[in-house]
Amino acid sequence: MANVSALTVQGRDRAGKGAARATRREGLVPGVIYGDSKEPVLISMKPRDLFVEMHKPGFATQIFEITVGKDTQRAMAQDVQMHPVRDVPVHVDFRRIGKNTVVTVEVPVHFSNEEESPGIKQGGVVNVVRHQIEVRARPDALPERFEIDLTGLEIGDSVHISAITMPEGVAPTITDRDFTICTLAAPTVQTAAEDEEDAEAAEGEAAEGEDAEGEDAKKEESGD
Repeated sequence: MANVSALTVQGRDRAGKGAARATRREGLVPGVIYGDSKEPVLISMKPRDLFVEMHKPGFATQIFEITVGKDTQRAMAQDVQMHPVRDVPVHVDFRRIGKNTVVTVEVPVHFSNEEESPGIKQGGVVNVVRHQIEVRARPDALPERFEIDLTGLEIGDSVHISAITMPEGVAPTITDRDFTICTLAAPTVQTAAEDEEDAEAAEGEAAEGEDAEGEDAKKEESGD
């Protein structure tokens, strides 16, 4: 189930770019809470508080109980705008959630029991096709992550979306195919013969370079 985390922010009186810049000059991140057929609420918050939440697992699926003054409301982070150079948050949008709210989010994938995979023991490599799975669900039904159990996986095996048991009320947005989440690929081992071929090719390129330099030197000496 989705996490619920308390978050205290400050209210803002004015909207617009000028007001947002003024908020940033005060060392705060401007933002807004909107949705659920209610009036938007302008907010500001400490950059560190937002940065900490952004780097917790399951940020995209997390429910926040946001306190603005005496009012507390539930919301999810909808969008965080980052500074293009300094890579710090400069604006945050929270979407208010109500009893009928349905959201579309990307839930991260986590792989477990690698030590129980015969293919990995043989040197196989997990090729991750999807690091997140996009789903539609009510916020309180969202899992923090999807667990992919690698137990028994052999080289050449694949894990598809059908292998995941979705919580009730949660459904992938892609419904027309049993898409792949990961495969177990064979190790890429270069043979001794291939090593020798690469070495010969490198020597050949070096020799060609030396010949070209010699020809250039002869032309310079002859004045051509």
